[in-house]
Amino acid sequence: MRTKTRNAWLGTIFVCVLVAAAMSMTVFAGDAETAAEGSKMYATAWSLVPPLVAIILALLTKEVYSSLFVGIVVGGLFYANFNIKEAYLTIFTSATDGGMLAKLSDEWNVGILIFLVILGIIVALMNKAGGSAAYGKWATNAIKTRRGALLSTFALGVLIFVDDYFNCLTVGSVMRPVTDTHKVSRAKLAYIIDATAAPVCIIAPISSWAAAVAGVVEGVNGLDLFIRAIPYNFYALLTIITMLALTMTNTDFGPMLKHERNAQLNNDLYTTDARPYAGVSEAVVTGNGKVIDLVLPVIVLIVSCVIGMIYTGGFFEGESFIDAFANCDASVGLLLGSAAALMITFLLYIPRRVLSFQDFMSCFPEGFKAMVPAILILTFAWTLSGVTGLLGADEFVAGLLDSSKGMLEIFLPVIVFCIAIFLAFATGTSWGTFGILLPIVVPILDPGSEILTITVAATLAGAVCGDHCSPISDTTIMASTGAQCDHINHVSTQLPYALTVAAVSAVNYILAALIQNWVINLPIAIVSMIATVFIIRKIYAGKELPAK
Repeated sequence: MRTKTRNAWLGTIFVCVLVAAAMSMTVFAGDAETAAEGSKMYATAWSLVPPLVAIILALLTKEVYSSLFVGIVVGGLFYANFNIKEAYLTIFTSATDGGMLAKLSDEWNVGILIFLVILGIIVALMNKAGGSAAYGKWATNAIKTRRGALLSTFALGVLIFVDDYFNCLTVGSVMRPVTDTHKVSRAKLAYIIDATAAPVCIIAPISSWAAAVAGVVEGVNGLDLFIRAIPYNFYALLTIITMLALTMTNTDFGPMLKHERNAQLNNDLYTTDARPYAGVSEAVVTGNGKVIDLVLPVIVLIVSCVIGMIYTGGFFEGESFIDAFANCDASVGLLLGSAAALMITFLLYIPRRVLSFQDFMSCFPEGFKAMVPAILILTFAWTLSGVTGLLGADEFVAGLLDSSKGMLEIFLPVIVFCIAIFLAFATGTSWGTFGILLPIVVPILDPGSEILTITVAATLAGAVCGDHCSPISDTTIMASTGAQCDHINHVSTQLPYALTVAAVSAVNYILAALIQNWVINLPIAIVSMIATVFIIRKIYAGKELPAK
């Protein structure tokens, strides 16, 4: 308790010093016209300070909203050369494309927010109708062990591979009752959700991620390059291997071990006092729903979202299925699909009198309220990412990469991997990271060469790794929301796992550049990862609980 209070005071003192420094520097900042001419910190190392401030504060104070906001304020002041008026306008208005109003009026972002709200409504409907409770009872009888609950969650995450946002929220809402029954901590559930979202999507040729990658690569066949890079995407593949190995051996380490022991010994799924979703799952059941009332809406949601995505890609105008996915607008597709699923759920519940019309409509505000934490964090995270973009963080990192292209090819994949991790960690976006780096990586290497394939895979792997580690990542936020886990708890427990996989991946990228044959490299990577898990298990021997 004393440490927590001290950290809170440290955060408060930091904010006060920052504000005082900003106010004092405005004396030398000149007028608004000077600020509008351009930031003096553009494309310098200072451009990465705002997201790093937000991340450090979040880890120190365990409070994500104020930490993100402080990072936004720092970024706004940097961009406006410490002119308070210009910084204020930059942060809150659409005077630039990085402000909060600009981000909330962006078509893609609005589509994601509406998708979140509709998904929250559908989850509330399934809970109130009794579908979730019925499924929980069935799963309790069908899934007898804790390991079975974890593996079932993993399997569902793999099956929902079309989009990571959709994956995080759907897997969480369906599997929470099952994992709760078997005393799986919310932090562990959030890790499994996160580890089967982006890592699965980034190795699935038919997914919104494949479409995004294919869309930013010029001069070569983007989808073909994406497919060839899959066996070299070590971070994604080894994350899945690690999760399976940890589950099968009942191994945990780092802060996750504390959460898991507390869940199993004390039946406390949250461990810390921070539990923003503690009462959300205790929905009042007023309907007479059955298992079908949960399973069918989820199936309809999956099918309708896939149809919505290929519709936006021109499938019904003659495009092939693959090309439709490559050209789809995932935001609009998910919105259309979820809206269709909501209407079909209405037709499923109301005529059968599973819910009354009044109970059905009461789920609309309930679903919205359940998504408020995610919406608020996403709004701040998007704004922080926008302000960071205004400061030219992408150009600064791109310059670092460009200066390293003269290095021996043997080190290029691992250099790109590390740069991608850092950029994704600082900006909170994996799509933005490979969107920045791939146009730089592809032209400097020979088309069709194996080293190009390995380096592209390293870019994608690093983007996903940095995204996993970052507290300001939208997919990390989604995983916390799907598991109804405190966001900082999820970040702090997942970080040791992600960094362990990243370290093994980095070594294997050096080997890959030497051998340049995935048939040899991939088995070496898998064996080295499993060996690392067993070494960790030996270090923590006696600390884990017996499997149940």
